[in-house]
Amino acid sequence: MVQAYRADTGNGLGPRPTGSRFRDLRDRLTRDPGIWRRGIVLAALAVLLTLVMAFHARVPNRIGNLGSLTETFLPWFGLFIPLLLVLGLVRRSGTALVALLLPVVVWLNMFGGLFTDKSGSGGDLTVATHNVNADNPDPAATADQVAGSGADVVALQELPAGKVAAYEKALAGRFRYHSVQGTVGLWSKYPLSDTRPVDLKMGWVRAMRTTVTTPEGPLAVYVAHLPSVRVKLHAGFTANQRDQSADALGKAIAHERLSRVALLGDLNGTMNDRSLNAVTAQMRSTQGAAGDGFGFSWPASFPMARIDQILVKGVEPMSSWTLPATGSDHLPIAARVRL
Repeated sequence: MVQAYRADTGNGLGPRPTGSRFRDLRDRLTRDPGIWRRGIVLAALAVLLTLVMAFHARVPNRIGNLGSLTETFLPWFGLFIPLLLVLGLVRRSGTALVALLLPVVVWLNMFGGLFTDKSGSGGDLTVATHNVNADNPDPAATADQVAGSGADVVALQELPAGKVAAYEKALAGRFRYHSVQGTVGLWSKYPLSDTRPVDLKMGWVRAMRTTVTTPEGPLAVYVAHLPSVRVKLHAGFTANQRDQSADALGKAIAHERLSRVALLGDLNGTMNDRSLNAVTAQMRSTQGAAGDGFGFSWPASFPMARIDQILVKGVEPMSSWTLPATGSDHLPIAARVRL
């Protein structure tokens, strides 16, 4: 007996080939005459977003320091990309979706490298810095937590006179040497010398310089807390005093006689902020060179910007990271460097 077998040619109940779906989608788009006419405004917004990110240095600072404000939160401009994507899909606009490729490419070119872990092993010295907040309710716990990072050198900012003794007591068992100048201080496992305040043109001391004599040789360490900035409706991004202090700090570091230098502190600005060029143009960020991710440090409850910095020159960053939250509104940060 001969049995005949035949293949099912399809009755509409089985899964459709993937190629058919793509062809149907292509056909629908092709038959839609408005796909390239809709979404012109969205496409224009995508181009504008691209221009702001690509030419942020051209955004003027004359009006409310708008340029510095833009650069402070520049990574967050990437959030507009998925928003425009959703709107483009809703509008079924091919023009908007194609235009959206422009800000995607620019943002990835600027910040895509931060998503790769650049940290390495080794190093001679671990440093940490923390704005402890003058209103910190538990100085001892904060100091103990930062010291627990294993740092050889710890810089603290915003030290109120009435709480300095509490920090000194909490750190005395781990660091043999320390110096407090005004509202900033440095604790070290290695000897300190040539310690002095640094004039930030503020009228009181918020920066210092010292030499840390490590087993690998001397390292000039600067600790700084630049003036705070505010965003005000009537005045914009008020950062003039911060900018003047940054220039003064940059000059002090430029005249440093030692070849190996580290700056630890709260600069109240990011590496993208042009107003900090006097400092950032001559130093490397440990986070940018050897970190993983953006390393945002402020505000501690929802970090949006890295305004706390560890910058070096004549020193090789090996790794950089953010420490867990303390009783401060800033997160402490740390880095491992090779001298």
